[in-house]
Amino acid sequence: MRTVLVVDDEPQIIRALRINLRVRQYEVYAAANGTEALQQASRHPPDLVILDLGLPDLDGIEVIQGLRGWTSAPIIVLSGRSDPIDKVEALDAGADDYVTKPFAMEELLARMRAVERRVVGEGDEPRLQLGDLVVDLAAKRVIRVPQRGNGAAAQQEAAQQEAAQQEADVRLTPTEWHLLEVLLRHPGKLLSQQYLLNEVWGPGYAEAGGNLRLYMAQLRRKLEPDPAKPRWLLTEPGMGYRFQPDEGAESRGAEPPG
Repeated sequence: MRTVLVVDDEPQIIRALRINLRVRQYEVYAAANGTEALQQASRHPPDLVILDLGLPDLDGIEVIQGLRGWTSAPIIVLSGRSDPIDKVEALDAGADDYVTKPFAMEELLARMRAVERRVVGEGDEPRLQLGDLVVDLAAKRVIRVPQRGNGAAAQQEAAQQEAAQQEADVRLTPTEWHLLEVLLRHPGKLLSQQYLLNEVWGPGYAEAGGNLRLYMAQLRRKLEPDPAKPRWLLTEPGMGYRFQPDEGAESRGAEPPG
């Protein structure tokens, strides 16, 4: 990801982002309003968009909708609007993440790295490592892999592990699996409650937020080392949920577990 479009009507914000991104080898284009943003995007298709919502001509939501008509490039909203309704509206319109002003530059850069790690495409069937768990999206299995010992006991442990592999599976219900799969296929992306309800339960469950909270709690109990302090399945209060992979973690081809 090398080309970033920054859309903001505050010159100091554009200047700060341009300096910080260029020093990290990004090619930066800037726009001070929505119309210019759409024109810049058509001339220089961005790999990522950083977008303010409070623009002088178009609302940022309209810009998101205009971009989503032809590009799937990640969009990070950078806005002074902190109301959860604004955040959910932006996410439902097609934004990938939301950072509230005033912001820390390191936080924004971390969010950018997160969307850069979104390399899991619709046609991919990776295996993901979550601590001592392996999630195999192709086989639809979650396998707990115990730590191997050293010395003479290691060979015996390996044989026992292979024999007991079925017992080591973490059993998920179909709904739990569907929810986990949606989250894992969007690593680092903030997914709104409305999006998850529609994807997992369908359009008739738009008000079933309790279902979503219940199944997220069940997934955490089964997958997280400490469900009270989740490491991978995170809640963004008032906004939605995200799967946050470990820093530097990579997906792997879907070979059968050995």
